[in-house]
Amino acid sequence: MVTSVINGRIIAPEGVKEGVLVIEDSKIRGIEKVRPEGSRVIDAGGRYVSAGFIDMHTHGAGGADFMDGTPEAYLTAARKHAEHGTTLLYPTTLTSTNELLYDSFETYRKAVRENRDGARFGGMHLEGPYFNPQYAGAQDARYLRNPSPEEYLEILEKCPDLARWSFAPELEGSEEFVAHLKRRGILPSIGHTNATFRECDRAWRAGAVHMTHFYSCMSTVTRRNAFRYAGTIEYGYWQDGMTVEIIADGIHVPADLLRLLVKIKGIGSIALVTDSMRAAGMPEGPSILGGLSDGQEVIVEDGVAKLLDRTAFAGSVATADRCIRTMVREAGCSIPDAVRMMTANPAAIMGIADRKGVIAPGYDADIVIFDDEINIGYTIVDGEIIYSL
Repeated sequence: MVTSVINGRIIAPEGVKEGVLVIEDSKIRGIEKVRPEGSRVIDAGGRYVSAGFIDMHTHGAGGADFMDGTPEAYLTAARKHAEHGTTLLYPTTLTSTNELLYDSFETYRKAVRENRDGARFGGMHLEGPYFNPQYAGAQDARYLRNPSPEEYLEILEKCPDLARWSFAPELEGSEEFVAHLKRRGILPSIGHTNATFRECDRAWRAGAVHMTHFYSCMSTVTRRNAFRYAGTIEYGYWQDGMTVEIIADGIHVPADLLRLLVKIKGIGSIALVTDSMRAAGMPEGPSILGGLSDGQEVIVEDGVAKLLDRTAFAGSVATADRCIRTMVREAGCSIPDAVRMMTANPAAIMGIADRKGVIAPGYDADIVIFDDEINIGYTIVDGEIIYSL
């Protein structure tokens, strides 16, 4: 099947272009001057046409969480994210018992086989359990611990679909852990950490080249026995090769820090993530963070999930379109730059930039069409429309 997307402002690597975006079967054929005769037509109506959004850190959406333990929860979240322009996502776990973790691996594989009308799954992201309890955030502190080879080797054997693992580099055994992940082609990511600058540097040298939800649950300059020490945030800024992700809901990271991050790190080193929990895309009110069986009650208000006592955030309810909208409105980014941070950049970070993240010949036909306010009109995966307004 040949599909022609006409009347669109196409966000290509070299800039915004006019023309006909031609899709042949599940791949992008190119940007052509004339619509191929007999092709199926999608009229973009003057809206933007970009590569599909890639969310490399999400826990759920649409009333479902990936820790619910059912394929339907995965599929529900995937469909809801697709409504907001996401074509590829990385289901993310919370700290839990190993039994629940192992169950989630099997559930993931079932969901991959059954996924027909939602954002596709790129692999699993384990968030924990190797975190610093002082920076646990909404992670359940009962399950936090140091990495041990006996445990993580078993986890790796039981989860061939693992793409990324977030950890705190100051924990004993973390350098060996990072080196092992790198050998397996899994992205080690620094997060939920009280690490010093030097501890981050050791992790970098071992192979940790990315940071999980920058600013959130992360150390900065501290005093220890009267001496000042630079922290994780300072290292993220200093190390040019370190990529970072931000929860771009405008709440977890406010506008001032968004602008500072863009100015110092530059567009090419930043990925936008939702870090969304089950309430993403749902009305505000009571919700559950984590799985239905052992999650904690939270309240969603003011565009974010909070602990019941309102002392801390308990997760994001952002969707990909909101992240891009935030970067345009609050960080002063152009639409193409904001889109890059949710397409080409995460594709590069996750090692799939040879086939996803840009509109170019031979790439997967994962496409999203949206207007100037980032309202989604179409979401296309592998050349097939899975959502249209």
